[in-house]
Amino acid sequence: MKTAQTTHPHPHGAPSDALTLSYDARFLRRKVLTTDQGNQVLVDFAQATSLPPGGVLVCTDGTHIAVLAADEPCLRITGNLPRLAWHIGNRHTPCQIEADHLIIRADPIMADMLRGLGAQIAEITAPFTPEGGAYGHGRTHGHDHSHQHGPVPHDH
Repeated sequence: MKTAQTTHPHPHGAPSDALTLSYDARFLRRKVLTTDQGNQVLVDFAQATSLPPGGVLVCTDGTHIAVLAADEPCLRITGNLPRLAWHIGNRHTPCQIEADHLIIRADPIMADMLRGLGAQIAEITAPFTPEGGAYGHGRTHGHDHSHQHGPVPHDH
């Protein structure tokens, strides 16, 4: 079984496999996961980590496994976006922010509240990749950029 102890925000070459995970499943510390090709990988991070869609798990054998966002039930929200975003944030609800709409995970109570504020709501099934917190990437937890990229440094 492969072991992954680090991540990288983008692949360096073609990944050998992929993991398609929901928003909640992309936050982990130590767990055995089954890849899209049916292989098992032990994820063993030093601390709880949010896996960014489009990033990779870096395995101890040097291979990379792509991280993909799974489709999940969501709500597409349109209307007065600044006001609606404020109310969503005030409830500490993860929110994906797009130019002309917001996306949150399906939640009937939130949907009712937002409709009461004048929002138009559409139920969708889509990958959910909410905005990170002010101090984190993908979550409101910190993210360590001290990992090594191999023998040749590069810029992002």
